Amino acid sequence: MKVSLNWLKSYLDIQLSPEDVGDLLTSIGLEVEGMEVVESIKGGLRGVVVGHVTVCGKHPNADKLSLTKVDVGQGEELQIVCGAPNVAQGQKVLVATVGTTLYDAEGRDFKIKKGKIRGEVSQGMICAEDELGLGDDHDGIIVLPEDAPIGQPASDYYQIENDVVYDIGLTPNRSDATAHIGVAKDLAAALRINRELDVAVKMPDTSGFKVDNQEVSIDVKVENTTACPRYTGVTISGIKVSESPDWLKQRLTTIGQRPINNIVDITNFILHELGQPLHAFDTDKIGGNRILVKTLPEGTAFTTLDEVERKLTTTDLMICDGESKGMCIGGVFGGIGSGVTDNTTSIFLEAAHFNAKWIRRTSMHHLLRTDAATCFEKGSDPNITRYALERAALLIQELAGGTISSEVVDIYPEPVAKVEIDVKYKRVSRLIGVDIPVTEIKAILAALEMDILTEDADGLRVAVPTNKADVLREADVIEEILRIYGFNKVPISDQLRSTIVISEKPNPHQLRNHAADMLATQGFHEIMAVSLTESRYFQDILPMPEAELVYVNNTSNSHLDVMRPTMLFSGLEAVVHNQNRQHADLRLFEFGKSYRRTEDDFKETNHLSLFLTGRREAESWQNNGTQGTSFYQLKAYVELVLRKLGISGYQESDLQDEVFTYAMNYHRGPRSLVRFGKVQASIQRALSIKQEVFYAIFDWDAIFKALKKHKVEVKDLTKYPSVRRDLALIIDNSTKFGDIANIARKTGKSLLKAVNLFDIYENEDQLGAGKKSYAVSFVFEDPTKTLKDKEVDKIMNKLIQSYEQQLSATIRR
Repeated sequence: MKVSLNWLKSYLDIQLSPEDVGDLLTSIGLEVEGMEVVESIKGGLRGVVVGHVTVCGKHPNADKLSLTKVDVGQGEELQIVCGAPNVAQGQKVLVATVGTTLYDAEGRDFKIKKGKIRGEVSQGMICAEDELGLGDDHDGIIVLPEDAPIGQPASDYYQIENDVVYDIGLTPNRSDATAHIGVAKDLAAALRINRELDVAVKMPDTSGFKVDNQEVSIDVKVENTTACPRYTGVTISGIKVSESPDWLKQRLTTIGQRPINNIVDITNFILHELGQPLHAFDTDKIGGNRILVKTLPEGTAFTTLDEVERKLTTTDLMICDGESKGMCIGGVFGGIGSGVTDNTTSIFLEAAHFNAKWIRRTSMHHLLRTDAATCFEKGSDPNITRYALERAALLIQELAGGTISSEVVDIYPEPVAKVEIDVKYKRVSRLIGVDIPVTEIKAILAALEMDILTEDADGLRVAVPTNKADVLREADVIEEILRIYGFNKVPISDQLRSTIVISEKPNPHQLRNHAADMLATQGFHEIMAVSLTESRYFQDILPMPEAELVYVNNTSNSHLDVMRPTMLFSGLEAVVHNQNRQHADLRLFEFGKSYRRTEDDFKETNHLSLFLTGRREAESWQNNGTQGTSFYQLKAYVELVLRKLGISGYQESDLQDEVFTYAMNYHRGPRSLVRFGKVQASIQRALSIKQEVFYAIFDWDAIFKALKKHKVEVKDLTKYPSVRRDLALIIDNSTKFGDIANIARKTGKSLLKAVNLFDIYENEDQLGAGKKSYAVSFVFEDPTKTLKDKEVDKIMNKLIQSYEQQLSATIRR
């Protein structure tokens, strides 16, 4: 939420620095997340002064230029070359002196420099309106009245006032602080209590409001008083829609609002002044001169101001005309056919109080996060609608003319009373941790406009203003007392208390960080996706049984309607996001959960997922960057993770899976540890991914279970050398390296330390059809002695025999 300091000062007579105000706001729970100086005119007219043209003659080298002498109050007159047709001797003008920075209509800056124009020195520039941002006129220079003081800064002459805007992190419970007057009231309370200043908020005067006639009467019927507890409105006729005055445009643009016209701007102004959304309807477009506040049948089409046709639900409250034709989604967004245009001459001005739950539900369902909806869903004040209506009506009469042409419609069948809450002094002391004097508690409550109804020695009963929709319990009132008393006044205890915590081994957090740190050192970036995803993925792209999906009623983002049953699409969405921003070479990992429904329960599984796509290495002078990532690169990272965690002794098998084109599964019995491979091309196409993606999914629960049984063993480094032997095997194309490695481990047992495939050769003419040659190395080592050739040869002969018998291999000698 953006708050303007100048706007606050229009209600509070305070002389505080912007930093002081920011500190005060934070101290009372309105945390200032940022502070920005906003210039009403870009550059603030710095370096521009009032000057007096003492000499004005023709330029000797250019007929259309004038050569002037200008007194700017600096003692020595400035010679300035000017091309304006209206410059003349004796004028008071605005001069941009040397060094001044000005801005053109597009916001580009240019600096005034001393230079020569057609051979004559020019020491500044006599300015037109558009050159200073004071208007659009460029027909001639600005000519000031004769009494304009020479040398006066232009910012002082025009009373240019910069503003300071605070970006406040407003919490959802602060319905009373959604607008400037609410913030001003909090600020005034803090100043009265903590600085003993006699300040009060000056509320805008509406005593001048009166009904002029009843020429344009609009009948109103509220059919759903649960969704709309109060509806207030009035007709104003004879208005002229036009551009807003500068002061109003300045107020709105300062807080990031775009001025539209005087009527719409006034409704936006009231919203940010009082926290009461308003809506103006063109009376000529209200069918039957009647307004119905009701819901419409499910699926009714309605086109909103953004020209989007939306299908309504039975819980969308609509403002309809007498023919039940929708004109506005109540409290959320207007319709395209009933709003104010340049031709509007009569309006019906609405100020209503809508049920927060209804507004939140509709706003989220249609993804319409408007300022009005945000205000209503926090809980607007039902007892301010008439005051806001009268305030807006008076402003409209002031800025657009017109007359009040009907009685005020005010439908309020069940007025909302102030909540009465008992507060005990002991409870205040216990929750805050400080014994606040009773007199100070009562002063704080008075500053917060909480009326004290009754009191005794133990406590008191207060009536809470209806603008504080979230203050419903004793603890809430105590929180309000603490805010104004000051969080910083609560002392920090000098006692230190701690508890001995024994964590399980292995520690799941340390294990996760261990793996994450290792992946980060390998060039991976961690992603953190939400656990919600789109059900269409599992209907159209990767079909799953409907009964396994965990659906959620997500009103915030209706398309994210299931808990993710797989980590796949979270990573692929990250790939798409980066690919669309020219980041195609990716190594990503994510820790997260998948969710599935079982017959009688829900299953949550912890995972680690890896994603590789793009080039294997960045392009440089050392390589051409054409080699892409591959299955084997992913395999190396998978095995690196397992080795880092100390997991071994798993089986390897091919995996047939609808996710992968080809893949492998590392498992212990039926329990998979990790599955990895190349993602199906059809899945990539469905998400518009343009390059191959390799994906690994670790079952982190299975990993953790395996580690619980894992025992760390410490061994001395061997003093004896290792022995290497190589074999070249001609085998069938269907034979895998895993088969070779498994036979080697069974044969070599504890003496075999490593087996590695270091070359592959394929040539049908030399090897035969369906054959390939693997060059494999074997490393042997005995920690107790130096191995002899006879011992190694014996193992190798057994290996050769096993390969010939079990794999039908031919040994190339």
